[in-house]
Amino acid sequence: MEPLKHECGVAMIRLLKPLEYYRQRYGTYCYALSKLYLMMEKQHNRGQEGAGIGVVKLHAEPGHEYVFRERALGSGAIQQIFDTIRPALDASGVESLPPQQVEREVPFVGEIYMGHLRYSTTGKSGISYVHPFLRRNNWRSRNLLLCGNFNMTNVDRIFSDVVSTGQHPRIYSDTIVLLEQLGHALDHANHEVYRAARQRLQGIELTHHIEDNIDIPEVLRAASPTWDGGFVICGATGSGDMFAMRDAAGIRPAFYYADDEIVVVASERPVIQTVMNVRRADVRELEPGQSLIVTKSGRLTLHRILPQAPNARCSFERIYFSRGSDADIYQERKALGRNLVDRILDAVGHDIDHTVFSFIPNTAEVAFYGMMEGLNAHLDCLKSQSILEAQRQGTLTSETIGRIMSRKVRIEKIAIKDIKLRTFIAEGAARDELAAHVYDVTYGCVTDGIDSLVVIDDSIVRGTTLRQSILRILDRLRPRKIVVVSSSPQVRYPDCYGIDMSRMAEFCAFRAAVELIRQRGMDSLLDDTYRRCIEMESHPDAEQANCVKAIYAPFTDREIAAKIAEMLTPADVDAEVEIIYQDIEGLHKAIPDHPGDWYFSGDYPTPGGFRAVNRAYINFYEGNTDRR
Repeated sequence: MEPLKHECGVAMIRLLKPLEYYRQRYGTYCYALSKLYLMMEKQHNRGQEGAGIGVVKLHAEPGHEYVFRERALGSGAIQQIFDTIRPALDASGVESLPPQQVEREVPFVGEIYMGHLRYSTTGKSGISYVHPFLRRNNWRSRNLLLCGNFNMTNVDRIFSDVVSTGQHPRIYSDTIVLLEQLGHALDHANHEVYRAARQRLQGIELTHHIEDNIDIPEVLRAASPTWDGGFVICGATGSGDMFAMRDAAGIRPAFYYADDEIVVVASERPVIQTVMNVRRADVRELEPGQSLIVTKSGRLTLHRILPQAPNARCSFERIYFSRGSDADIYQERKALGRNLVDRILDAVGHDIDHTVFSFIPNTAEVAFYGMMEGLNAHLDCLKSQSILEAQRQGTLTSETIGRIMSRKVRIEKIAIKDIKLRTFIAEGAARDELAAHVYDVTYGCVTDGIDSLVVIDDSIVRGTTLRQSILRILDRLRPRKIVVVSSSPQVRYPDCYGIDMSRMAEFCAFRAAVELIRQRGMDSLLDDTYRRCIEMESHPDAEQANCVKAIYAPFTDREIAAKIAEMLTPADVDAEVEIIYQDIEGLHKAIPDHPGDWYFSGDYPTPGGFRAVNRAYINFYEGNTDRR
């Protein structure tokens, strides 16, 4: 109900044949550019603050540009970028040119393509922060184009390492710092090849030798051990080496497809399936700590860059962020809905006949289908029992069977996103009143004062929309009880690996726990936790722990859920309100291969995560609203 800002999205393409091949087979030199556009649009959900593309030409002559980049801001950035590129292509008459001229001169038509969709997780905005980033040099093999889906928790350390080499980064951001760190390692790799060959080669021959022998895996190994975070880093050199690397715990996702024509990398599997029209089995997952490398010559290899850490693939990626068209994600989301059936039945007193079921928002639709499957299975058992009981009593007739079989789970489209109302009223109750009309309801589906109303959501993080609009809107139907169901567990802890969830006070679960602490006269727990967080800052990485767990320890999940319901229910709502959350056991049962659950459990996969959560609590306690 309250959209989170997703982690970013990446897309990369490497053509393995001459451009003329694609002109002959697919009718256009712009084959890869069209595929890049589709891959970015299919991942539009992953970044609506900005977008950028980069293209590298392998056969441009000296004096002609060979690295092209275009970036834009806003939700329409993808279209704006390609609308900007199209006139230049049309003016060149690209499709009527001979292939050699296209390879040498036409902008944005090359062999390597990079696309990026940005969601800011640090509050920094503006075109300067939009990927891809570009490090320029007069030698092609020292140029570096970089983008990624990542957030580093130890930027201070990486920045210090970069500065200690004598560099002077022009912007303090994790992307710029990584660009300069990798650029420095790339310079070193160039120099190593140069030193080994300078006695026997000179001039352009030496340059080509360097370009053909850059060891990209070693460049990545030189830089990546200092990185703490969740990441997929994508890069390309001006001389034609391309790479994509994933963090050691697999926190952020990456998939690839390769055949004899093309290599494709994206953040989501179904994007590649759809755009390339290939089977699910043809799309492979890049393993944690692994890098995909395509050399200047077009040779694809996979390399172990970092030792694989315990699996921490992100569960929220499966619950919320990724497209539900992925075969596995679809089934997992249904399982999350099915898991909640027993709790839901308890909440409505097992009175299915007087309960209406729905979902808000549309992203919760698949979990709703799973919930319905579970409810229908439960109702089928009840029907079987009723038939057997009637048979035992000798009252089984066709009319009895008809009456029993006519029982249905009541499914309705309750809430409808009406229009995008502009909150032109800046403050106060009038603004809240306006927010209460963002959704409309379907009247006549609920019997006043008799029926309960159950709505499922994929996550309840902040609770703002529930309090300001949803509960009031549902209460217009006059249900006896409103049960709001979250297919994910209580979000208790901030993310530090690339999602916009960083302030403790944003989480309704945290606010509820703090309220319970104060109500029960346990304020010293807040003070003690603050002191422990301060002390933990001086501990080494190996000793890091989540001190904020102490805030939740005195209470059960249901106590916190009850307090959340109390806090989020407006005074003018007449219906009883209950909020049900998935438990962590149910999460892992539904999503067994993606155990990364730090949002819910506080068990971070890297030391930087523990440092981030403790710092977030310090900021809360001190009244500091900084994101980090």
